[in-house]
Amino acid sequence: MKAKQRIQDLPVYQPGKPLEEVKRELGLEEVIKLASNENPHGASPTVWPSLAAEGKQLSLYPEGTAPLLRADLAAFYGLPENSFLLGNGSDEIVQMISRSYLEQGDEVVMADVTFPRYKTHALIEGAHAIEVPLKEGTHDLEGMLAAITERTRIIWICNPNNPTGTMVGHNDLISFLKKVPDHILVVADEAYFEYVTDETYPDSLSLFSLFPSFIVLRTFSKIYGLAAIRAGYAIAHPDIIQTLHRVREPFNSNRLAQQAARVALQDQEFVRFCRAENEYGRTLIMSAQEEWGLHAFPAHGNFVMMDTGENANLAYEFLLKHGIIVRPGTLLGYPTYIRVTVGTREQTEHFLNVFAHYISHR
Repeated sequence: MKAKQRIQDLPVYQPGKPLEEVKRELGLEEVIKLASNENPHGASPTVWPSLAAEGKQLSLYPEGTAPLLRADLAAFYGLPENSFLLGNGSDEIVQMISRSYLEQGDEVVMADVTFPRYKTHALIEGAHAIEVPLKEGTHDLEGMLAAITERTRIIWICNPNNPTGTMVGHNDLISFLKKVPDHILVVADEAYFEYVTDETYPDSLSLFSLFPSFIVLRTFSKIYGLAAIRAGYAIAHPDIIQTLHRVREPFNSNRLAQQAARVALQDQEFVRFCRAENEYGRTLIMSAQEEWGLHAFPAHGNFVMMDTGENANLAYEFLLKHGIIVRPGTLLGYPTYIRVTVGTREQTEHFLNVFAHYISHR
């Protein structure tokens, strides 16, 4: 049986190469994965013990709307509970938004190099993705405004942007939102916002009263270290949240994810530790790039997009043979760059030593 014509040529999402696969292929015992922007410090130590009691409930469906977690998020952010929607990772909410608001022939506006699921879900719904080239790795907001047509329904802004790590500042975002027609949704995907230390980063949650078509996506997969159990959330006007609930799959937020996220949210000391350690490692990588005379985009997440000066696959393969997995830019739209997740201090220093060896011997 033939599938829908419009998905025939859709690429299958390619995650970072798994640790286990590299160990098997290369016969290595120790491998460092710096390819998927995961938290190298894991999750808060309070999370795992809290899941023990949930074992008795595994035969029961979870509460579909995650009311306890929504209440915790509402208290944490000082917003109404009906402003929140939970997803099986924030990327499921990308799917919900696309399913809710896109019809055949509609358009979405997005950067040409950004999180690819925005485009994928637009195409699945029969919409068109209008891709605006980044400017020095950053969203070209004026170019995105110029790309708006009568068919535009959604604008996607990944902030900080994955894979470049650049960010849109508060004043630029407000100026942009003021120029976007009210009927168009603007979605700020802030998966990495907890890692940002730049004071000009948007205070997005203060903007809902001014811009009711604005949506913010956040996740427990990154700084909270819960990528394996899939917990993300949307924050938006209650009318938008109610619309998204209409296409939400029943029990999409599982019991373990809800409990783990509730406990992780309370441990802000762990979040502060991870932010500080990330800032240390990120600065170390950026400083090394400057010393080597190689370009790196200004980094605001837990990763650095850095130029290798030649085909990125060469550096990727060299690092792989030394037990370090990174993300080659040949898959991301920057064929001479690699994207490197900031690891622990030891992992970062090891990566820099191996990469320095690569540079000196090429």
